[in-house]
Amino acid sequence: MANINENHLNLKGTYLFVRIAEKVKDYQKAHPDADIIRLGIGDVTLPLAPVIVDAMTKAVQEMGKAETFRGYGPEQGYDFLRQAIVDGDYKPLGINIAMDEVFISDGAKSDVANIQELFSEDNVIAITDPVYPVYLDSNVMGGRTGESVDGIFPKVVYLPTSAENNFSPEFPSERVDIVYLCSPNNPTGTVLSRARLAEWIKWCKDNDAVLMFDSAYEAFISTEDTVHSIYEIEGAREVAIEFRSFSKTAGFTGTRCAYAVIPKEVTAKTKSGERHPLNPMWNRRQATKFNGVPYIVQRGAEAVYTKEGREQTRANIAYYKENARIIKEGLEALGLTVYGGVDAPYIWVKAPNNMNSWDFFDILLEQAQIVSTPGSGFGPHGEGYLRMTSFGTRENTIRAVERIKNIKF
Repeated sequence: MANINENHLNLKGTYLFVRIAEKVKDYQKAHPDADIIRLGIGDVTLPLAPVIVDAMTKAVQEMGKAETFRGYGPEQGYDFLRQAIVDGDYKPLGINIAMDEVFISDGAKSDVANIQELFSEDNVIAITDPVYPVYLDSNVMGGRTGESVDGIFPKVVYLPTSAENNFSPEFPSERVDIVYLCSPNNPTGTVLSRARLAEWIKWCKDNDAVLMFDSAYEAFISTEDTVHSIYEIEGAREVAIEFRSFSKTAGFTGTRCAYAVIPKEVTAKTKSGERHPLNPMWNRRQATKFNGVPYIVQRGAEAVYTKEGREQTRANIAYYKENARIIKEGLEALGLTVYGGVDAPYIWVKAPNNMNSWDFFDILLEQAQIVSTPGSGFGPHGEGYLRMTSFGTRENTIRAVERIKNIKF
C-alpha cells in the first residue's frame, strides 16, 4: 500500500480562496438575483493589450505551418523572451543580469512554491505575517513547518507586519535560513523602503540566509523611495532570488507567464558545509519537471517590451491604479482606516468596531453583495482586516464604494 505525504495533512482544510468561493456560492444559491461585485481574488478584468493579441495571433499562424511550427521549447524559456526581459526590465535600472539567470515559467505562484525543492527539509523559513498563503503552504507540504497549533506552525518564524511597525518587519531574533519578502506587498499593498531593503540584504549576508523576493507587483509602484528590483541593492546578487509575473503587469492571469531570476552567485550549503550555486540546480529541476511555457504565450510576453506594449500595458495599470484610488479615498471618507492602494492593486482595510475578518466579510457580502478577502486568511496578524482589489471594472468599483456607504457598521 502506498503511503501519503503526511505533511499535506498539516494544511488547512481548504485553500483560502476556495473557502471564499464556497461562501459566495451558498449566498448566490440563497439569493439567485443578487448582483454580486467581486473585489476579492486578484484577477484582472481588462483584456490583453492589442499588441499582445497581435503577437500571439501571429504565433498561432506560425504553428499552423510546417516551416514555422515549433514543438517542445527550451525548458528555461526561449532566448527571445529572456533577452527581452534582460533588456527591458533590468538594463534600464543599471542592473546586469545574464540571460541564463532568467527562467521563464507559468506563474510566480508556481515558482515560489517549487523553489523550495532546492532546499533541505530542515531549513528554517521566515515569513511576514500576514502573508501570501503559497509561501507558507508550500513549505508545509515540504515538511519544514511542523503541525499547526491554533493556526501557528511551530517551526516557522513569523515576522509581524502592521501599522505599528509601518508594515516593515523586524529581523528574526533566531536562526533563519530562508526569508520570504514581497514588495509591493500582497496582501497589505504596502512597500518596503530602499534603505530597509538594503538592511535586509546585509542581514541575509551576515546570517547566511537566502532571500526569496517577490516583486510581482512592481509595475504598480508610484513611490520613489523603494526599488523595482531587489538587484538595485548592492550585494543582492549574492543572496536573493527574484520572482516576477506578467499576470498583473500585462493581464496574463489566464495566459500564464512569469519568470524567476537566480544569479549565479547565490549559493546554499550541503550538510558537510560544501557550497553549491542554486542556478544550475534550478536549471536541472526545470529541465526534469517542466516542459516550458508555450511558444505562443512567450511571443505575447515578448510583445510587452515593445514601445506599443509598454504604452498599452501601462494604460491598463493606470486604470487599475485609479480604481485603487477610488476605493481607498471612498472608504477613508467613510471614516475607515485604509492602507495600500498607492503602490499596489490591493487595499488593506481595518474592520470597524473591533470586528473580526470573517464577520466583516459577511457584512459586505450580505448587505452590499461585495466579495472581499478576509485578512485572517493571510495569517494571524491579518485578523481584523480585509483585502480588496482594484481589478474590477470602473463601473463596479464605483458601485461598490456607493454600496458600502449605505452599510450601518
